[in-house]
Formats: sequence, structure tokens, C-alpha cells
Amino acid sequence: MTACAIEGGTAGAATTADPGPEESGEPEEPVGAESAGAEGAAGAEGAAGAVPAGPATPWAGAPRAPGTFTLTADGAYGARLTAAPGAPGEQRAWYPERWTLDGPEPYAVPLPLHQPEEPDAQVVPLADGRVLIRRRVADRQMFSLLYPTGPATGELPLGAVECDGMTLLPPSPDGSSVYGLSAGDHSSLLWLVAGGAFGPELVAEIPGHCSGGVWLDRAGRMLALDRQLPGGGPVKAVAVDLERNGEVTPLLQIAPSSDDRLLLADPDSGLLLIRSDAPGHDRLGWGVLGSCLPVRFPECLRPADVAVTPFAVQPGQMLMPESCAVALRIDGAAGSWVGVWRPQGRRLHQLAAPEGWSAGAGYWSRDGVLHLPYANAATPCAVARIEAPGDDGPLPETGGTDGTDSDASGTEPSGAVTPPVVCKPVPLGQAPLHRAAPPD
Repeated sequence: MTACAIEGGTAGAATTADPGPEESGEPEEPVGAESAGAEGAAGAEGAAGAVPAGPATPWAGAPRAPGTFTLTADGAYGARLTAAPGAPGEQRAWYPERWTLDGPEPYAVPLPLHQPEEPDAQVVPLADGRVLIRRRVADRQMFSLLYPTGPATGELPLGAVECDGMTLLPPSPDGSSVYGLSAGDHSSLLWLVAGGAFGPELVAEIPGHCSGGVWLDRAGRMLALDRQLPGGGPVKAVAVDLERNGEVTPLLQIAPSSDDRLLLADPDSGLLLIRSDAPGHDRLGWGVLGSCLPVRFPECLRPADVAVTPFAVQPGQMLMPESCAVALRIDGAAGSWVGVWRPQGRRLHQLAAPEGWSAGAGYWSRDGVLHLPYANAATPCAVARIEAPGDDGPLPETGGTDGTDSDASGTEPSGAVTPPVVCKPVPLGQAPLHRAAPPD
């Protein structure tokens, strides 16, 4: 696992680092191919020039979606709740919609039933094209699979779980399983709600209040959750082994009293994106699964007056975590736009998002092309393709905000300039506080 200290100083020194600003049903005919290509070309031009871009322009006619746009692990399908057409100001009915994204042209399939969905319903696509929906009915969570059947929508009920609340986790990498998390103050229940043999199945009861949900492997066995133990204390990411009855092991321990959350993980390269307050306030950092090198907190990932959240990592970069392109959602007073960053690049590229982008939704191809789904008045279903900008050119200054070397405060502009020293991984909590000197 990744190391448990901040590069350039001890954990105690890190907590006194200079603080920066806080981060605050018949399938329709495929449509939108030409618009998607044009939008992607425009995005690629902006990326090539690495031109700082303004926020995405919201589509004025689009109602506010109650949930998020969710993608399968391979990016082949997406699902969301959307609103039926209506006059401006008129209350609209919500229904699920599935997007097919792995063909030559993206297209959307509406999946309405006999009555509209509640805004708090949650949908998750599966690899076979069906869509799982979670509905709350009184004190129960009910689950069904939706699929197009000619002009109508088919529904396969899966069962229900009696609990006040549940959150569906990101789709499992196996493409057929979906898990739900019901969190309590003293314990959290992990349910297999789709993919089991007899409806929803209780997988594990985990002591403490859990949140998050990040897959650590391609098989859908190892799941990372952010946990706070009963009675309070810091939040720490833990790994849950689903093939060993939900066995829990520590995953992140940067400083004893810090909140250390895992935001994203790439199974191919081992790159981890982390949020921690070990430097004195919440910062984005990165580490490597199985490495004894410490977590690093790039200065370029804390631009002023915006919130930065990673949402996709470039796959296929085997054993090369520093070269992975990371897509970030940037939220400011004017809206949301896209950031692209590599650990070895020392810079955050800010790019315009397409009009009607489902903010925070997207996926990378192995060759470094970012796919962003969007819909607007002219294009009801499309994908903008943005090639990751290069990091050529002069590097930014590496000094800290107080005029000293940034390593002295436990932060750095980005990844190490030289390749990391190859060393034997050590158990979590035993990583060195300082990087070992390279051999002569």
C-alpha cells in the first residue's frame, strides 16, 4: 500500500505547514454524432494549446438533475435520471435514461414506467445494458432492473432491504454486480443488491460509519471505504475483502489524527488520489498502492477560490503511475469546468467543458483521450473527446508559498522529477517518514 507520511517532513511537521485557501423503450435513433465530433474537436484544440478556459456554460433549458450521471467501469454505458419535456416553469416528471457510449455514435434510450420516479431515486448501469434503480418506499429500499422491450420498458424486481437510507456504490468492475451501503453511527451494512442469486444479500457489517466507495482491483473483490470508528475520531480509508466475508484491513494512515480519504484508484498503475488534512487543512494528494514512498500534495492542485475533485484516471499505464492523466472537476463561483493533471507534469491544465456536461462524469481511453458526456438543446446525447494536453515547456517555480523550498513544508508542486526509488513495500503504518536515499 501507499506510504503513510508526507514527503519532505514528518507527520508532525506537516500539520504546521503553511495553510492555503480552503477548498471550499425502443432505442432511439443514434443522435448527436456530428455535434459530438465538433465539440470534441473544439475541446482538443483547447487542450493542444493548454489555454486556461472558463466554466461550462449551463444549458438554460435543462432542469436541474436530482442525481448524477453514472458510468460502467469500462465506460460502455451510462445512466441518469432526466426530466420529461415540458413548458418552462412546469413541474416535470423524472424517468431513467440509459446512454450507449461504446458504439460509433452515442445514443440515449428512455426507460419510463407507468409513473414518474422520485427525485431521490438512484440509477446504475450494468455491462449488459440493463439499469439498476433504487427507490425508497417508506422505510424500505426497493431494487429493480430496467431494460427496453420494444416500445415499453421492462422491469425485473430484485427485492427490498429494510433500512432508512442506502447509497449505491460505483458499479463493480465485473460489470454485473452493484453494492449498496447503509451507514449507521456504530456500524455500516454492505449489501450486494444486484448480481446475487436470491435478491439483495448482506455481504458485511463493518464497525463504524462508512462512506465513499472506490474499487482497488479489476475483479471487483477489493473495495475501499472511508470509515470513522464508533465514538468518533479521524476518518481513515480501509480495504474490504469481499471474498473473505468483508474482512477489513487499514489502507491509509498518513498521520494519527488526520482524516485520510481515498477518492480514486487505478488498478493498472496503482495510482491513488487522496484527500487528507494532514498538511493542516484538506488537500488533494497522490500515492501509489504497494509503495513505501510517502503521499505527496501538489501545490498545483489547490488553485485559489475553487474546489477540485478528481473523477477519472487514465487506465492501462502499467507500473507507470506518474504518467497517468487524471481528470478533475473544478467548481467555482461561475460554474464547473475540467482540469487535467499528471503526477509527473507539475501543472494543472484547465479546459472548457462542453455545454450541458454532466459535471464530474467522464472516462479516459487507454491512449489518453478524455470522454465527457453531455446533452443540450441542440444535442440530446453526445460525447466530447478531449486529448490530454502535454506537459512540455518550462516548469513552474518549485518554491513554497513562504519563499522556501516546497519540500520543507511537506508539499511539492507535483510528482518527483526523477523516477522513484524501487523499494520493498512495507505494511501500512510502518512507512518511513522520509524518502530513503537512492543507492550510489
